[in-house]
Amino acid sequence: MSVQERKQRERADRERLIVATARELAEQQGWDAVTTRRLAERIEYSQPVLYSHFRGKREIIGAVALEGAAELAAELRAAAAAAEGARGRVTALARAYLDFAARTPPVYDAMFQLDGGLTFASEESPEPLKDAFAALLETLAEVTGPGVEPGLFTEVFWAALHGLATLTRAGRLPPDAAEQRIELLVDRLAVS
Repeated sequence: MSVQERKQRERADRERLIVATARELAEQQGWDAVTTRRLAERIEYSQPVLYSHFRGKREIIGAVALEGAAELAAELRAAAAAAEGARGRVTALARAYLDFAARTPPVYDAMFQLDGGLTFASEESPEPLKDAFAALLETLAEVTGPGVEPGLFTEVFWAALHGLATLTRAGRLPPDAAEQRIELLVDRLAVS
């Protein structure tokens, strides 16, 4: 291995450490606790080293969001693949999405609530964001129904899932009816 390759590997390792530490700190204490000073202390590097990887907290949030999008896409695909029939796949997809949002609030916030400097719904969107949307679209395209554009349907279904996730987490919806909400969403929106 050349010196250049070793340095690149070390840089990538440091970057992964910064992102993992930011995520861990956000999970423990919330995103307000994630500062470059705290991160530098936790990873035992100076702030200038941290800034050589990320220009600030916004870019770190963006990196966590991209990591989360890749995880979400994998979980959605796995859930859909394990289910039978179009309706079963859509129901499994909805459950997996809502479970991800409930299980990883700081990551979900980085993806959809906080400013991570990422471009959504555009050709310039980073690949992990496009892939997470594609993971929804792959299953939802099966149940779009005649005359409905699958991408538009996926946006509406995703917005409904996001609303359920956000309102449930904020205590605006009682958690005991979560399964009925999923069934209603699938029954009313997903034509098979």
